[in-house]
Amino acid sequence: MHQTILLAFFEVSRTAVSMCSAGVILFLVGILAAKNDIAQAHGLDKVAALSNLCFAIPLAVFGAEHLSGAQFIQNGVPPYVPWHLFWAYFVGFALIAASLSIATKIGVRWSALLFGIMMFLFVAMIHLPAALHTHQRIPWTIVFRECSFGGGAWVLAASAMYASRGQAVGPLIRGTAIKTTLLTIGRTFVALALIFFAIVHFLHPTGLPGVPLEKQLATWIPARTLIDYVTGAALLVAGIFILLNRKTRTAATWLSSWLLLMILVIYGPVLIAGLLDPSTAIKVEGINYFADTLLFTAAILALTKATPRSDCEG
Repeated sequence: MHQTILLAFFEVSRTAVSMCSAGVILFLVGILAAKNDIAQAHGLDKVAALSNLCFAIPLAVFGAEHLSGAQFIQNGVPPYVPWHLFWAYFVGFALIAASLSIATKIGVRWSALLFGIMMFLFVAMIHLPAALHTHQRIPWTIVFRECSFGGGAWVLAASAMYASRGQAVGPLIRGTAIKTTLLTIGRTFVALALIFFAIVHFLHPTGLPGVPLEKQLATWIPARTLIDYVTGAALLVAGIFILLNRKTRTAATWLSSWLLLMILVIYGPVLIAGLLDPSTAIKVEGINYFADTLLFTAAILALTKATPRSDCEG
């Protein structure tokens, strides 16, 4: 038994190794950059201090996947777009660069803004056309998931924007307008994804909590239906509050805390089980489920960072 486990670890594919390595490296970089914010925060505000870290890790993982599996990734490029392999590598390097920027908090307003644009382009060019040709829920789940990634990135970009003290009034007003617009659009896309995912949780109460894709909760998990209903209710309540911009910080903080708990106790074992499987596809799937849910949680966490504390009771 022990030999089988060891062999499974050593048989990890190049893609899985690169994805895990990138995630670990960005975790170390991000935790060093965030350690002061975490130390100074109190209570649940420590969760909000993790927003950049949680955002950066999945981007690094996905970037490594693009670079190590470019031959496969290029198949997802629309047929009318030339140079498929080039775009697979380009997106990979772009994701790695964005992850380093966000983790170290250097140029976040640009890296997060551009990542959000990229996500919305993916939705418009790939995911939405695919969803419009089917009545199945998974393509639509992917549309809302990618929109939440883009929306969360724009919220993160908005929170990183600031005006220097010596700035003229005109640029200051324009900068404030851009920040407000990004925050409003981003918050709306995140909220709509929360509400859509909540409905799916109620209709399919045995799927993995958070981003409701195909994989189901393991049968050995106790009260798995209850977990999905609780998650669905949390998504719905938080989604409504965030959409109405009422108690946004409070709703986002509590929901992201719950999702981080789910990542630890449910997606952690899913990740480990995937890495122990001899199939490369299963390994990559386990990593992607973990990273997808972490990035979705980071999109919600971004709202806690962008929403002033004075708005908590708004």
